[in-house]
Amino acid sequence: MSINRYRLRHLAHSGHAGARLTERLLVRPDRLIGVMLLGNTVANVSAASIVTVMTLNSFGEHWLAAANGVLTLLLLMFGEVGPKTYGALNAERLAISAAYIYRPLLWITSPFLWLMNGITNSLLRLFGATGERASSRSLSADELRTVVTEAGALIPLKHQQMLVGILDLERIQVEDILVPRTEVTGIDVDDDWEDIVAVLREAENTRLPVYQGSLDHIIGVLHLKRVTRALIRGDLTRESLIALAEQRPPYYVPEGTTLTQQLAAFQENHRRHAYVVDEYGDVLGLVTIDDILEEIVGEFTSIPYAGRREVRIEEDGSYIVPGGTPVRSLNRMLRLNLPTRGPRTINGLIIEYLETIPEPGTSLKLGGHAMEVMQVAEHSIKTVRIWATDPLLNTPA
Repeated sequence: MSINRYRLRHLAHSGHAGARLTERLLVRPDRLIGVMLLGNTVANVSAASIVTVMTLNSFGEHWLAAANGVLTLLLLMFGEVGPKTYGALNAERLAISAAYIYRPLLWITSPFLWLMNGITNSLLRLFGATGERASSRSLSADELRTVVTEAGALIPLKHQQMLVGILDLERIQVEDILVPRTEVTGIDVDDDWEDIVAVLREAENTRLPVYQGSLDHIIGVLHLKRVTRALIRGDLTRESLIALAEQRPPYYVPEGTTLTQQLAAFQENHRRHAYVVDEYGDVLGLVTIDDILEEIVGEFTSIPYAGRREVRIEEDGSYIVPGGTPVRSLNRMLRLNLPTRGPRTINGLIIEYLETIPEPGTSLKLGGHAMEVMQVAEHSIKTVRIWATDPLLNTPA
């Protein structure tokens, strides 16, 4: 009964005959337990009867108490505690071997077991339980997460982190990882043509939103390879730029969408970028498939959109972090332990903690990490110095 059901299922699917037989026995635990207890009870009662008869014939009734005491001790050690402890420690080997014995015993005792289990199951139904089928062995996401994290050396640490990252996608929403709209590089068609050309020449991204007035009015998404040649030749115009952008309409997703849903949506719609909107239709920011993948595998590329990720290390081992950097990205990059429930950026986290907009030079401690506010402008924190405590990050002694 203590055998690892998932290991057993794996062996059965691999063609192990004993594992298949054991799995079939465990489908009806009431019958299996019935034959176990039947044999156990018969053995114990028979032993007690034999010892009683032998004691009466050999020593008289005055020795019955002593004989039963010795028998009880022997049964506990060699009939209960010893064998069952051994079975719990060697469940797989013992269960698969014993299955070949239990199967014929079930067949022999089936009439008696049918009657006994029928009465027992009828009584169990009065309490809302049934022994007809084994309870569900399906794992919830939290249980599977525990199995993965406790796998130890069986699963490399990096693989454990990736598996847990996949499970966590259901808990994370797109607004937790988006690039804020203030950091999204785009082209405003109302700007001077020289400014538009400068954005095209200096853009580090292959796809740029083309909008009119503000990011809330996106005309389309422009792929730079569509305009590179025209830009080099000098025959690109505002009208042709707008026409090219309109060929690729923007893809919007509502806030509150989980990363699991969004990853499936990216795959279904053959998209790599989406603009997150709130309940009023205003654009909150940009989420990309790369952001989602990094939640699984960790930082694997430098995404130009995110000036928020331009974290630099100082000689003293501290880190200079832009205020708009998402807390989740910081935790992943620097192995911090900052709270992720609540504000999503380090700027919002510090302001919520202090309950005011701090002055430059303000020091505090969050999640066990010392911080110093370095720059404040436009009612928000622009840069923060963080001292990480992980020795792997070249922190100061």
